[in-house]
Amino acid sequence: MLIAYHGKQETKDFYVTRMKAHQAADEIQHGFYWEDGKGCAVGCTIHSDQHKDYEKSLGVPMILARLEDRIFEGLSNGAAKEFPLRFLEAIKPGADLSMVWPKFAVWLLIDEKHGVARHTKKNSAQYVSIHAVADLYKRLIAGEDVKTQEWRAAAAAAAAAYAADADAAYAAYAYADAAAAADAAAAARNTSFKAQADKLIELLSEAT
Repeated sequence: MLIAYHGKQETKDFYVTRMKAHQAADEIQHGFYWEDGKGCAVGCTIHSDQHKDYEKSLGVPMILARLEDRIFEGLSNGAAKEFPLRFLEAIKPGADLSMVWPKFAVWLLIDEKHGVARHTKKNSAQYVSIHAVADLYKRLIAGEDVKTQEWRAAAAAAAAAYAADADAAYAAYAYADAAAAADAAAAARNTSFKAQADKLIELLSEAT
């Protein structure tokens, strides 16, 4: 089992110190992994583009490296430059981070304020499929053994539900004022990624 920073405070200190140096030198940037001493959240952490190296070097599950990467790229420039250090500092040496992703996934899917399900009509095919996936993650968090075929069935149902309404979704967008829609989308996107960053930091901090 992976444990954060392989249980060593000195490992955490090494990566925190590295990230602080990159932050002070304004070397944390969007859009690429690692070039000429500059890079994104992942690049400035491990000095490469290999998410899997989080497991070997930091004892952090690869899926959390990918999640950090996605959130970083979605954040506004100022928040993005602060996020990698927040990520590293939130993790306790020796913590078990295996349930951070399942808990984040449940929040992202069905949270009343930020979850994907709030964009669907209650009891629609999309709503039901989102909750079905969330239920699998809840079972995982509770310690159950969720079978591969259950994940595949839930994924297939979700894909079918969204394909069925694709034309209706495009039609709805076609009637929106383009400029207003773009502004609203940008504002919503910034708010969404900030909320995701804060939630991930909260879950990392809680892990023991």
